[in-house]
Amino acid sequence: MLFGKLKLLIVAVVLTVVMEFQPLKAEEVKIKHGDLTLNANLNLAPGMSLADGIVLMLHGTLAHKDMEFMRGLQDTLVERSISNLAFNLSLARDNRHGMLDCSGPHRHKDTNAVKEIGLWVDWLKTKGAGAITILGHSRGGNQVARYVADNPDASIRRTVLISPGTWKPEKLSRNYKKNYKKDLVPLLEKARALVKINQGDNLMEGLDILYCPNTIVAADTFVDYYNEFPYLDTPSVIKRITSPVLAVVGDNDQVVPEFLERMVGTKQANVKFVVVEDAGHFFLDLFGEDLADAISDFVNDGNF
Repeated sequence: MLFGKLKLLIVAVVLTVVMEFQPLKAEEVKIKHGDLTLNANLNLAPGMSLADGIVLMLHGTLAHKDMEFMRGLQDTLVERSISNLAFNLSLARDNRHGMLDCSGPHRHKDTNAVKEIGLWVDWLKTKGAGAITILGHSRGGNQVARYVADNPDASIRRTVLISPGTWKPEKLSRNYKKNYKKDLVPLLEKARALVKINQGDNLMEGLDILYCPNTIVAADTFVDYYNEFPYLDTPSVIKRITSPVLAVVGDNDQVVPEFLERMVGTKQANVKFVVVEDAGHFFLDLFGEDLADAISDFVNDGNF
């Protein structure tokens, strides 16, 4: 009899642990953008509504809302009673899920991200959302910073930038040469020439773009990603933001190491800079908890 009770107790404990560690189930919501359907995960914390505030979350280069880093952050924020909406950029694909297929054709643009951020902000407003915090990771961090800097909006109370990118002249050319052993300039000049004669939608074969080698790319897409645009430098964009900003980076980030170097010693009154010791670009394992704690402290800090 005692053994039977003990067995039931063990089973109950195991079930409780399993339930505690199950990822939260998100509600997928969709909106239209021209001919495209955009999708997002809506994660409301228990007992909370949109009116209580929301964190709007954007992934990095060619990634998606359900990648391990983004899904984990959605869950850890809800555990801290912070509701969130994590959305996929369309990248010129209808109802896109998962990583973008590198085979192409690539017709998406970096600049399109800012437009799609605005669509989700508008959707949240129509749904009666309270204070909005916009969060972006990696390239998404730069895109979010640009949106906030160029679109002052009282409903956007805070901005969280996680390991965003930096830029300086000729950085794109150097990285392209390093990654693909090719000179960027002649390829870019060819693409620019097509754009100049209104043939930017022409497809160029055998190009390497972002993380995708030997693929098919529209000329205006190639120009959009590889032109030397100073707005790709997130520390410079942050200087134009007047609302509260949290910038977070791991001191073992090998993807954007320059961001830490550039932000150390920042004295901008509205900017809080946090370095997570030993964390890399994706804040794996317990570093994700450290990241979520930093975001929670920032969102709930009424004095910042």
